[in-house]
Amino acid sequence: MDLDDIAARLGVPVEDVDRVHRLAADRPSAPLPAKADAPSILDRLGVEPDDAAEIMAGWPDPGSPLWTPELRWLLDRSIALVRADLGGYDWLSPGPELPRERGPAWRHLYVYAYLALIDVVTGYHRDHGIAGAVSWTTLADLGRNLAVDRRMHGEGWPVMQSWLTLHARGGLYELGRLQYHRGDTAIGIHIPESGPMTPEAVTASLDEARTFFPRHFPDERYTAFSCGSWLLDPQLRDYLPEDSNIVRFQRRFELEPYEEPEGLDADVEVRRFVFRTLTTPLDRLPRRTVLQRAVVDHLKAGRHWYWRRGRFPI
Repeated sequence: MDLDDIAARLGVPVEDVDRVHRLAADRPSAPLPAKADAPSILDRLGVEPDDAAEIMAGWPDPGSPLWTPELRWLLDRSIALVRADLGGYDWLSPGPELPRERGPAWRHLYVYAYLALIDVVTGYHRDHGIAGAVSWTTLADLGRNLAVDRRMHGEGWPVMQSWLTLHARGGLYELGRLQYHRGDTAIGIHIPESGPMTPEAVTASLDEARTFFPRHFPDERYTAFSCGSWLLDPQLRDYLPEDSNIVRFQRRFELEPYEEPEGLDADVEVRRFVFRTLTTPLDRLPRRTVLQRAVVDHLKAGRHWYWRRGRFPI
């Protein structure tokens, strides 16, 4: 099959297929776990029963009619593409966005790629002396993201499929309440959906990170924690009490001068994370919490939220 044919059969731009072909080249792929082992692995990865059932129903068995030659090619080369950057920490798309309504093989192709990379990335973790508990807590972000995508009726996944390549390459680790993203001179902070962001939980997580990275990545030199998020928008202080967890989190950071982020709309990201929907009209969004009311009132007033970056010394 040539690249034009693959792109036509997948229903995606040929440029996207060419990118996968170039980045994966003839580099090695990795096998999926045995199908018999998959249910226990999915459970360990925090995948909820409905999502696990779909993944098992679409499993790429040899001879499965769900798996056309172009899908098998993309799965194999997507695995190779991500594996080739093992240890990397830059944002990486594993392949083109697929028309997921075509069925479970299309909907979960990049989940199968993630599963194939589990042994690869846990081996990388072991080589760096990282405990299995940290590995599996980190990798279980798969289940969390699949659950969010289901709640969002498929609106969340295009971002998530690239986000999860950080986990699959050893670029990101979950330590207590926060996730940490390896970088050049700063460790990036991400805030997963995993309960209250109390100052005590944040401090404990930061303390763990301060010992984790020098121990497991001694050749990397970090001078600061950094974060880019709508959660750092100072406008939130117009609505939230001074003792709120978000405001207290903001106070840790010194904000950088504002720069318009390329390809990112903070209004969209706020709606994605606060309401887990991008299509519900403002008048129909819930107003159960102070934060929800703040977001809706701010947008209804014709104002905008901003994606801000900040940092503080390690």
